[in-house]
Amino acid sequence: MKIYAFNEAGAPASEAEIETPRPTGHEVLVRITRSGVCHTDVHIQKGEIAPAFPCVAGHEMAGEVVAVGDAVTSARPGDVRVVFPWIGCRACAECRAGQEQRCPAPQTLGVRRNGGYADHVLVPHEEYLVDIEGLNLTWAATLACSGLTAYRAVNKAVRGDLDDEIVVIGTGGVGLMGIAVLRALGYRRFTAVDVDDDKLATARELGATRVVNSAKGDARAEILELTGGGATAVVDFVGTSQTAELGYQVLAKNGSLVIVGLFGGELRIPLQQMPLKNLTVSGSLVGSLGDLAEMVALAKSGRLPHVPIIEKPLGAAAVNEALDGLAQGRVPGRIVLTA
Repeated sequence: MKIYAFNEAGAPASEAEIETPRPTGHEVLVRITRSGVCHTDVHIQKGEIAPAFPCVAGHEMAGEVVAVGDAVTSARPGDVRVVFPWIGCRACAECRAGQEQRCPAPQTLGVRRNGGYADHVLVPHEEYLVDIEGLNLTWAATLACSGLTAYRAVNKAVRGDLDDEIVVIGTGGVGLMGIAVLRALGYRRFTAVDVDDDKLATARELGATRVVNSAKGDARAEILELTGGGATAVVDFVGTSQTAELGYQVLAKNGSLVIVGLFGGELRIPLQQMPLKNLTVSGSLVGSLGDLAEMVALAKSGRLPHVPIIEKPLGAAAVNEALDGLAQGRVPGRIVLTA
């Protein structure tokens, strides 16, 4: 089988041939037909998220089951599935509680184990396959990370009142998915914030009720005015010092800031405000297998708008081109590689 691997930190993906694995026990071999490209892969390529090199990245995977181990009962050749990649050790308290994405010893496909930049992926257990019957395959692949991450973060930030004021910072691929999730869940008042007017226009098309270009004028004052004094929830899909500070500054009393983006920096906050305003600041990284099942069900309901997707052929050149575009902020939506 072909793989498109990073052989060392900072190196581009290169093609190689390895033996196609044969599944045993509960393992399942999936032929990759769609592989999404995520900004996290930029950090993996740079060595900022520390995998072992060589690394076959790619954690948004959809494809066809082609072989199963002798203990598999719920999957068979020909099944078309999306793969849950956020696999843990399966033994710790977090894994036993169904929160494998929080495992202290993760075995993530596309980070610790070979992922979707390849012809095939070996999935260690059949339970990590989610039925996507009826969904567009290219779109479904993005649900395993972009959709899952947005779904988990939004649900962590909001209180459930559909008239709450919510602010989404960053309208890249995951931020736009956050906008789509808010619309699908029925929230009526959410503001998109970005520095790119074209991306903000897309956010408006997906359902954002208001948009703010934070590179123009006083973004803090504008958001406070639009939200009537502050936001109940802010989800920061960028994660820089500037965006996190802006998110914190526009929180109303009892508000919650959830940081998702990995661009980096630091957040300095006046500590007295935390107890006096009963504020919450937290991080959110992807979601659980149960969350993915809920996200796929939401997609099947027909209520979830489609984020723009660019398709490219699966191969080393396309992987490198896509990652360069993401690193430079030139991608409107998501990129999915097709085999």
